[in-house]
Amino acid sequence: MPHRTIHLFRKGLRLHDNPTLLAALESSETIYPVYVLDRRFLASAMHIGALRWHFLLQSLEDLHKNLSRLGARLLVIQGEYESVLRDHVQKWNITQVTLDAEMEPFYKEMEANIRRLGAELGFEVLSRVGHSLYDTKRILDLNGGSPPLTYKRFLHILSQLGDPEVPVRNLTAEDFQRCMSPEPGLAERYRVPVPADLEIPPQSLSPWTGGETEGLRRLEQHLTDQGWVANFTKPRTIPNSLLPSTTGLSPYFSMGCLSVRTFFQRLSNIYAQAKHHSLPPVSLQGQLLWREFFYTVASATQNFTQMAGNPICLQIHWYEDAERLHKWKTAQTGFPWIDAIMTQLRQEGWIHHLARHAVACFLTRGDLWISWEEGMKVFEELLLDADYSINAGNWMWLSASAFFHHYTRIFCPVRFGKRTDPEGQYIRKYLPVLKNFPTKYIYEPWTASEEEQRQAGCIIGRDYPFPMVNHKEASDRNLQLMRRVREEQRGTAQLTRDDADDPMEMKRDCSEENTARGKVARGRE
Repeated sequence: MPHRTIHLFRKGLRLHDNPTLLAALESSETIYPVYVLDRRFLASAMHIGALRWHFLLQSLEDLHKNLSRLGARLLVIQGEYESVLRDHVQKWNITQVTLDAEMEPFYKEMEANIRRLGAELGFEVLSRVGHSLYDTKRILDLNGGSPPLTYKRFLHILSQLGDPEVPVRNLTAEDFQRCMSPEPGLAERYRVPVPADLEIPPQSLSPWTGGETEGLRRLEQHLTDQGWVANFTKPRTIPNSLLPSTTGLSPYFSMGCLSVRTFFQRLSNIYAQAKHHSLPPVSLQGQLLWREFFYTVASATQNFTQMAGNPICLQIHWYEDAERLHKWKTAQTGFPWIDAIMTQLRQEGWIHHLARHAVACFLTRGDLWISWEEGMKVFEELLLDADYSINAGNWMWLSASAFFHHYTRIFCPVRFGKRTDPEGQYIRKYLPVLKNFPTKYIYEPWTASEEEQRQAGCIIGRDYPFPMVNHKEASDRNLQLMRRVREEQRGTAQLTRDDADDPMEMKRDCSEENTARGKVARGRE
């Protein structure tokens, strides 16, 4: 018998390539598209900040509009997940609940609770993988039940799996017409809230607008330049360009407004027509596979988002210094390049990947020797593309706690930014207090004379802080600490060691990737 179905949107906030929603429509006589706005869950499990709230609400409003065009409605129900489901399953005589399968512990626990509720109340639960390229369980099975801990090993496993499944077909009005829609009054009762309803700031300064429509528009805009797509190499992008030099699509993948499988397939089509194209790990497909790598490792690694009890992470006695952490978080380190990055992060919810490297290195092994977990929490709150697996994986990487082993490479908070933006335009934009300094001082304003500081309208120590550390002394000390840790915990360090796994290297020889078999590892020829 056809089902009466609640389709639960969680991260897959889109209609294109949505295998779970398609399965729900094909098996139902009535369907209720629902988003449960569980504020306590979003705050405690995902630590969502104001900019991410805006992006989420924009994404929900866009999803509602796109559903409306197909004759359906999105119902946003506020409350705790289990009580909302318990109430509405009984009220609407629901026989099936559908939802995307996710790999984060809190989403797995949620699905397990929904299945228990289904056994109690008599409804079936259907889930499909839609947020990643592969079902991570298949990768684990091929690797003997454990995650491949190096990118090279990961690509080898993927070469056995072959290319990801192709995206499912787009949904149409006919799909929804075959199912009875909820009564119209429900849409008004369960409308998408506005920021004021949730007591968050009414405006967002971020240039990223949430939603499938905007995500697809940005995708098409990037794919029109097929030469750029074919030759993209991530290390050559510019960390302090005033406009993103990467795709800027990551917030849309994170929230599920864009399908990663759709992007992968479109890239494959472009590569197939190109005489030459870049390869993993630095190509655009390579970036999607890095995402998949972290998803796979996180799905099967205990305590992945913390140091203690994490079997692949070095156990380091980081300093606990709330004052220094606060200065880093609030862009008061006294290093303009670092503070400009942290200002952009707070204002816009996005920073370039190399800018992330710079501030993460500064906080951890470079200068302050503060735990990567603290930085991860800040990024989780402020980044629009914050992602359980990628965020924790990258912070372990950048702190040299796992995955990254060239720990002697420490980013200089002065020279690194100056190399790609010698005029300091990025600093002048995000730290206007320094905008009048001559170029020779813009990265080191404390070296300007008192008179020159007065002429620039900024006195160091009063209008902008002195550097909070001596970079050379701090980095030399921390390098010795890290060397000692790695010698003492050599076994743990070796778990994720593979010299081919270094995406931060500015010049890379990709020839090793050519030895892997299969289209995924090589890119299409």
